[in-house]
Amino acid sequence: MLATFEKAALEAGEAILKVYRGGYAVELKLDLSPVTIADERAEEIILRHLARDFPHIPVIAEESVAAGIIPDIRGKSFFLVDPLDGTREFVEHRDEFTVNIAYIHEGVPVAGIVYAPAIGLAFTGEDGKAEKLVVNDQFKIAERSAIRVRRQEENLLALASRCHGSVSTDDFMAANAVTACTTIGSSLKFCLLAEGKADVYPRFTRTMEWDTAAGDAVLRAAGGTTVTLDGRPLYYGKTDQSDDSDFANPNFICWGGRQSVAVA
Repeated sequence: MLATFEKAALEAGEAILKVYRGGYAVELKLDLSPVTIADERAEEIILRHLARDFPHIPVIAEESVAAGIIPDIRGKSFFLVDPLDGTREFVEHRDEFTVNIAYIHEGVPVAGIVYAPAIGLAFTGEDGKAEKLVVNDQFKIAERSAIRVRRQEENLLALASRCHGSVSTDDFMAANAVTACTTIGSSLKFCLLAEGKADVYPRFTRTMEWDTAAGDAVLRAAGGTTVTLDGRPLYYGKTDQSDDSDFANPNFICWGGRQSVAVA
């Protein structure tokens, strides 16, 4: 499955960079989030690869959902696709945007890829094995190396969203003796935890499942955890939610080498 993910992500990333390095218009969706032709072209590429290799597995993809194309995934395994995570980074010309593809089985992200085409890095996770990939200028994988979360020390390094901070995040940092915090966009936060470059990523502002699933798959394969505020693993395939829309996530915390949660 990861072989398909890699091919799809690399091709989508190439298409995204062509737009990124040229001119493009930015539109707003109904939820006022930005979208560009790069999002749409990348999603078309990814959906084509998934339909060819896994025609019977439904796909929940961000731009398709925005267009009202939402297959029934209740009781099924399915794919989650965010063709361009970090569109705000993209339109502000910061290189942290990513391509995200994940496979969900029984509510768990069991395989995923996060590809950051502008910085030439990708991260994959499946079956307890996580890797960091170096991608060359020809959009080929030049290097692979295994990654693992680091042992958590007394002083914690946290990651936070560049664009979606909150008072709750600040309170969490104080309650958990966080001594330093790095802000970064997109799902790369999961990947930095997975390769042992940080310890915790708290998220107390809204996300959707396609924003988190691929990075979460990488983190879990590297030995980390993603839990809700009650300490339970973050679940995927959330439909018919009385308090939010389908596929919306609750607040969560990602840990590298620790699984406990302290919330102020």
